[in-house]
Amino acid sequence: MSPTIRRAVIPAAGLGSRLLPLTKATPKEMLPVGDKPVIEHTVRELVDSGITDITIVVSGGKSLIQDHFRPNPGLVAQLREDGKTAYADAVEEVAELARRGHITYLDQHGPYGNGTPVLNAARSFGDEPVLVLWPDDVFVAEIPRAQQLIRAYEQTGCPVLALMPMNPTDSQRYGVPIVKEDLGDGQLRITGLVEKPKPADAPSPYAAIGGYVITPGIVDELREQTRRWYEHREGEIYLTDAINAYARDRAVYGQVIQGRWYDTGNPADYLVAQMAHALAHPEYGPILRDLVSELDAARPTPVADPSV
Repeated sequence: MSPTIRRAVIPAAGLGSRLLPLTKATPKEMLPVGDKPVIEHTVRELVDSGITDITIVVSGGKSLIQDHFRPNPGLVAQLREDGKTAYADAVEEVAELARRGHITYLDQHGPYGNGTPVLNAARSFGDEPVLVLWPDDVFVAEIPRAQQLIRAYEQTGCPVLALMPMNPTDSQRYGVPIVKEDLGDGQLRITGLVEKPKPADAPSPYAAIGGYVITPGIVDELREQTRRWYEHREGEIYLTDAINAYARDRAVYGQVIQGRWYDTGNPADYLVAQMAHALAHPEYGPILRDLVSELDAARPTPVADPSV
């Protein structure tokens, strides 16, 4: 019986350069989607999926993340004194969320790349499998993405990648899995990933979209990558490279996630995530739909060119 997954890592040390100047002083993980910062959506997904030990790997300038999840009894007391009970409850609930997820923080050290924060946190893993989720993804799903990944791991006992169907013309934005076998129910045996292939070269119609169950063997591959980096000091340490190396002669699976994925790591996708969340809100959705209708009605009608 595969062990239950109880640990997770959220790498949150990135610069957020694609969202500058918005992220010059505010970490991208703290940008709001609805009434919550995006990283809170990730933490809630993990806690709702039974994770009880969350490590957030940060860099300088990310203290707002800790401040958000830290208890603030002074603020709560002031809100209650002012009769703002609902706001006080909301502030307390965020601190309770952090307690339930037992959030701890690590400073990132080592080469650039998204594999480094995973390796920074790995000393506490032992022989346990671990979830890795990025803090700029929001999933809307009946069953949380993390829970879908845990279920796939419990069925296979092997590393698992979150996958979504993609438009073939978008292949150059993603890592695309090489599928060896379709096992049904969205579960695929894969032998590696091709990073950002041209549409004609994409090995499958799926994209890896930033959710992983990793095992000690993947961590060993990250250690080997890092050892080689210190010898030559070239390139970056990528989690996908470690997965590719592991998949050469060991089983790795992909799980096609049921739900809707919103990326918030660039301006256009961030706006889409904001709009989708607002439209789904029972109070704000009707207001925004009315606004869109008004703006559409006020838009000038194009005048036909008589020469055509």
